[in-house]
Amino acid sequence: QVQLVESGGGVVQAGDSLTLSCAASGGTVRRLAMAWVRQAPGKEREVVAHIRSINEYTYYADSVKGRFAISRDNTGNTLILQMESLKPEDTAVYFCAASGHVILSAIWSTQSYNYWGQGTQVTVAK
Repeated sequence: QVQLVESGGGVVQAGDSLTLSCAASGGTVRRLAMAWVRQAPGKEREVVAHIRSINEYTYYADSVKGRFAISRDNTGNTLILQMESLKPEDTAVYFCAASGHVILSAIWSTQSYNYWGQGTQVTVAK
């Protein structure tokens, strides 16, 4: 059973930076494709960043491209989201999500991920 626990959320000013972490545990964690997904109040969940399970190529939603960076630590058991130049519209609960396999065309669908953390709140003030 894979378990995911997010941390690092908080309240920042527009233009600030913040780094989120996701601690993952389970027998096959290093084989998982992983993503950061956010949900703003009144909006649908949005996959903002994805990292492949094997080659570790990364993909970003247009809304965060150039500002956010997804990565794994050396063990592969911690997922990182480095966020820069934060905007008020980045305010959301950020979730760590994972799956044993996600085809490339499906990485933007929240239904593609079968393991989820409980989320961490990021609030960006104007």
